[in-house]
Amino acid sequence: MAVTYIKRYRMELRLDRLPAELRQPQPQPAEFEVLPWTPRLLNQHAEVKWASFRDEIDVHVFPCLGERDGCRRLMREISSRNDFVPEATWLASRTRPPDASLRPKSLPTAIGTIQGLKVSAREGAIQNLGVHPDFRDVGVGRALLVAALNGFAEVDCRYVHLEVTVQNTAAIRLYERFGFHRVETLYKISEVQFA
Repeated sequence: MAVTYIKRYRMELRLDRLPAELRQPQPQPAEFEVLPWTPRLLNQHAEVKWASFRDEIDVHVFPCLGERDGCRRLMREISSRNDFVPEATWLASRTRPPDASLRPKSLPTAIGTIQGLKVSAREGAIQNLGVHPDFRDVGVGRALLVAALNGFAEVDCRYVHLEVTVQNTAAIRLYERFGFHRVETLYKISEVQFA
């Protein structure tokens, strides 16, 4: 094991600068839908969070993301906080079975998750936007982000921020398309085992 620093960006968005076409719920492909937070979906949020992050570099910064039980504990902790924002917490779920010739039948029903916290009277924080690896690049992350940002607007947030690992270039591009900009570079200490 070696101690290393993992570079992350803190990115911020002023909600009043969100492009008008993104201020309303977006049409989604027929393959999935976004579902608002309800406690009965906690385990599905945790399961897709684990599937989304278990093989990613973020596990070195947040080890709980690499464990099913760790993701369940994390979802329980987030959803029980006083600053939890149910309106900014969404689950993406398949709406129809995949074509058996294209994908294995064992894919999860839950395919993406996002959670929100209200860290001050006017500022929200996005937590753990994750998309199952088999459903990336089809609009799931975009749909979750739109739903969360509209949820933050409902609770009168003016700003929203998030952190993203620098190596996650696809996520950074998505956030930049929404108008997020980098406001700080952070370094998280991690113990990484090199093969």
